[in-house]
Amino acid sequence: MGMIGKLLGSAGATTALGNAAKGMAEVFTPNKTTKMELSQAALAAALQQAGAEFTAPRSGRFDDLVNALNRLPRPMLALGTLGLFGYAMVDPAGFGLRMTGLQAVPEPLWWLLGAIVSFYFGAREAHYFRLGKPVTGAGAAAATGARLPEAPNAALAEWRAGR
Repeated sequence: MGMIGKLLGSAGATTALGNAAKGMAEVFTPNKTTKMELSQAALAAALQQAGAEFTAPRSGRFDDLVNALNRLPRPMLALGTLGLFGYAMVDPAGFGLRMTGLQAVPEPLWWLLGAIVSFYFGAREAHYFRLGKPVTGAGAAAATGARLPEAPNAALAEWRAGR
């Protein structure tokens, strides 16, 4: 031990050499302690995010009613479309009459309906975007600043290449 100190000149130089070797080793293999700390921080952030749902004060009946009404349009559109298929099979003549009636709707009215539906869902997405709610389940990683490895997505890569 004294011989290495004599060769390098002092204990400070030996420490500096050891730290340099440690830094060089971490380039090739990740520091397991740091990895465990980041994992623990991600878990803590996920638990905090999950617990935050239950810290909000209980809303009143009116708020619950409005929240329930806000959740209806998408399921109603999906179920209504499936219902149209069922209606076409059960009563083809009645379905044909209704579709003939829809053909009589002027085109500007269809554009207006499309704009209303687009703005409704667009405003909803913008609302969640402004709140900063994560779209994916990577909320814990985003909260800690850690980056999750992205899985290869062939469709997304092809779409990006086509731009």
